[in-house]
Amino acid sequence: MTTNPSPKILLAEDEEAMRTYLERALTNAGYEVSTVDRGTEAVPLLEKEHFDLLLSDIVMPEMDGIELAQRCAEISPRTKVMFITGFAAVTLRASREQPHAKVLSKPFHLRDLVLEVERVFEEQREASL
Repeated sequence: MTTNPSPKILLAEDEEAMRTYLERALTNAGYEVSTVDRGTEAVPLLEKEHFDLLLSDIVMPEMDGIELAQRCAEISPRTKVMFITGFAAVTLRASREQPHAKVLSKPFHLRDLVLEVERVFEEQREASL
């Protein structure tokens, strides 16, 4: 009997404490998580391995989350995208430029994050049936 591997998440978050916090919550929820502190570090990982979800802060140095999501769509079109941000105006921009991406505004409870991630994977499973 084979079990499905845990979904793989690439977490791009420039704030170290938040990155650690989110990584721990997602790992505890059963996901395989790789982390980077900027979008430019995420691109080579997206080119090298498959991720089921890109979870990205929007405001980051060097390459923002929206640009990262656009690169992700080119490199790995099947990877789902979810944004996290603390800026309302940025949320509106993300919604316009990445209409299929979920945007979660800070502050949020870790339980809400895990539920949203589960919802993304559930929608993906239903779409593939």
